[in-house]
Amino acid sequence: MALLHSFESSGNFLFRNRGHIPVILFILAVPIIYITNISYLTPTWEFVIQMVAVSISFAGFLIRAVTIGTTPAGTSGRNTKEGQVANELNTTGIYSIIRHPLYLGNFLMWIGIVFFTYNLYFVIIISLGYWLYYERIMFAEERFLEKKFGDIYIDWSMKAPAFIPAFGSYKKGDIPFSVKSVLRREYSGFLATVFGFVFIDNLRQLFTDGTFNILRASNIAFFITLIIVLVLRTLKHHTTLLDESGRS
Repeated sequence: MALLHSFESSGNFLFRNRGHIPVILFILAVPIIYITNISYLTPTWEFVIQMVAVSISFAGFLIRAVTIGTTPAGTSGRNTKEGQVANELNTTGIYSIIRHPLYLGNFLMWIGIVFFTYNLYFVIIISLGYWLYYERIMFAEERFLEKKFGDIYIDWSMKAPAFIPAFGSYKKGDIPFSVKSVLRREYSGFLATVFGFVFIDNLRQLFTDGTFNILRASNIAFFITLIIVLVLRTLKHHTTLLDESGRS
């Protein structure tokens, strides 16, 4: 198999199995938290690190929200678990400054959680691992788009970077932002992110003093988030309140 086809095939395989990444991160985080020395951190510095970590993840969520909220059904950026989907090519809005905004959003959401472990080496390792993993996925997606849209795709790809936004090339899109789309599609990812922070927070407390406090602030935040998510899931599957025509 030619290297080009090998990259494309492995990228499609990794795309279909990308849901395993959170599980791997949680498993790796256990020994990392156990061996990480935090005794040198003052309460002030620990608070600063926590706020930076949460801010990074929130920035990732905002990027995903903007992307999801301005993407119509059947366009690039609406890939499914089974494969690539694109009846039209997104080249305006957030897609005018970056070709893979959802993957940038994913990276920031998860690297914020990794940063919350207080281990810089872990941040670097996961960042490199994420790039190696998603580079193949992006390659496979772009091969699909190039085959389908030809010169239109090539012209767009020459202007919009793959992963680092070029804000100067922003072009306003025609699709208005939809809060309903975000509420309908992003609640599970938001819950997973909150769970990641809570998991690490409780694990660190367990390793530090051997206790588990269900009334810890992070646990209360998780339970509140869980209730909101259950409400949104119920609205999505049992009502039409979040339905919109022309949106996925």
